[in-house]
Formats: sequence, structure tokens, C-alpha cells
Amino acid sequence: IEARRVAIFGGTHGNEMSGVTLVNLWTKNGAEIQRKAVEAVPFITNPKAVEKCTRYVDTDLNRAFTPENLSAPGGNNLPYEVLRAQEINRIFGPKGSPEAYDVIFDLHNTTSNMGCTLILESSKDYFNLQMMNYIKKAMAPASCLVLLNEHPLLKYSTSRSVAKHPVGLEVGPQPQGVLRSNIFEAMRVILKHALDFIELFNEGVEFPPCTVEVFRVLERIDYPRDANGNIIAMVHPNLQDCDWEPLNPGDPMFQTFDGKTIHYQGSGTVYPTFINEAAYYEKQQAFITTRRETLVASAIKKA
Repeated sequence: IEARRVAIFGGTHGNEMSGVTLVNLWTKNGAEIQRKAVEAVPFITNPKAVEKCTRYVDTDLNRAFTPENLSAPGGNNLPYEVLRAQEINRIFGPKGSPEAYDVIFDLHNTTSNMGCTLILESSKDYFNLQMMNYIKKAMAPASCLVLLNEHPLLKYSTSRSVAKHPVGLEVGPQPQGVLRSNIFEAMRVILKHALDFIELFNEGVEFPPCTVEVFRVLERIDYPRDANGNIIAMVHPNLQDCDWEPLNPGDPMFQTFDGKTIHYQGSGTVYPTFINEAAYYEKQQAFITTRRETLVASAIKKA
């Protein structure tokens, strides 16, 4: 494992202000993100969306890193974010190649009450699991949870997936286009611990085997809709803001506009998150369900 080349992406979604602000700050003065033997590059991923303070211009950049998009010919008639994905892949990739950056941290905000969440793309990425274990311990007693998305149908082609070790960071709740000092600081602290871990690893510190509790993505749940696709119910007040709390069969899930309750019909307890995320209305998603699991990470040491 190498961990020399590290990028910090902000503005993958141009209205998620903590990452945008931190990356702009570190671009002006990167002292805070410098570590021995690490090249840390702060980078604004979607400058046009940042300028407009909107999620994206033509299409979601954080879904754009598909093999089709990255190899698409056609120059300027491609959507802006597809061109941008190709450019990011040239600078930090190519995706899947030995030349790709070692680690990319992709900074996101959520409007959901998720607190500090690290996103893991592979249960076999022991480097990332060890890093996340280190961050969780460093953050304690404050909580920092790990969301594992390796669901074959729900996994998507993220900006960070260009790196060998992609790390997503979601901190909320924070409205779109807004900066909240507590959310900003939490993101800053997580990044500090992450870079400290990489420095220790590069200095030859061995990290023994460890276990990490993760929440594995199971399915997307959409809002109830009528025949025309219009939403006919809202997230139930008992579920609103209850990210990561158990949702049991029979628990209230949605409330119709005339006050009727729609109950969760699943076969067992799940842990919902991204509850009522503003950005996911267009993706027909009210929340995702997850299952709690414990993963084992092997020991790692720099070769």
C-alpha cells in the first residue's frame, strides 16, 4: 500500500458548503493539511456548480464516473459534468490504474440528521477500514459512523472512485447553500485525524487487526406516489431526524397529507439514513435502509 498522493475534493456538489469552504481555505494556505511524506492536494471538483451554488449544472458529477462517460468521445457536446469527470480522471486517475491517486477524500454535506459519516466503498479495503477505525477512536466520545455501499445495484460511480482508496465524508444536518460552524468544524477535525493516520502509516507504524462496525446499504425507499408520480405522503414525524435509529416492522414510516400513517412492512429491523435528504427528491428516494455489521480489517504496515 502506498499513501503518498492524497487529494481532498470539495464542491463535487456545488451547494454543499463545508467542503467548498475548506478546500478554498486550504488552496490559499495548505499548512493545516501538510503532513510528512504526503502530497495533499485540495481541489474544487465542480467549479461551475460552486459558482452558481447549485448541486450541479447538467448532471450529477458524483454519478458521472462510469466507464462509458470516462471514455466518451465528442468533446464539447457532452454534458459539463461528463467533461469535468474526464478531466478529473486525467488529473487524479486514470481510474483503476497504478497511476491513480492513493487516497481521495470527497467532502459532502447532507440535509439529513446523519452527524459525522464516513462512506466506505469496499468491505475488503483494509487500509480504509483501518483509517476509519482510527478516526472513530480519535473522535470518541463523539460519534462517527461508517456507511458501507457495495450494493451492486445501488453503488454509483463517485468522483472519489478514481482513487485506489476512496473515502466519502458526509456531515450534517446542514441546509444546502448554508455554512454552519459546528458542521464545518466537525468536517475539519475528521480530515485532521485522517491525515494524521496517513502520516503514521507512512512513518511505518503497524496497525493491528481491528473490527469496525458498519451500516451496510440494503435498499432505497421512495415516497408513496400517485399514478402521475406525485408524492402523496411525507416522512412520518416519528422517523424524521432519526437517522441510524432502528426501524422495526410496523413502525410509522410515512404520513399522508390527510394524516394517515403508513407503516414499515419489512421483514426485520433496519437502520435508515439519508432520511428526507433534500438532494434525493429528484432521485426518488426518501431514505435508505441499512443493516449493522461488524467487519474485520487485517493488520496493515507500510511495505
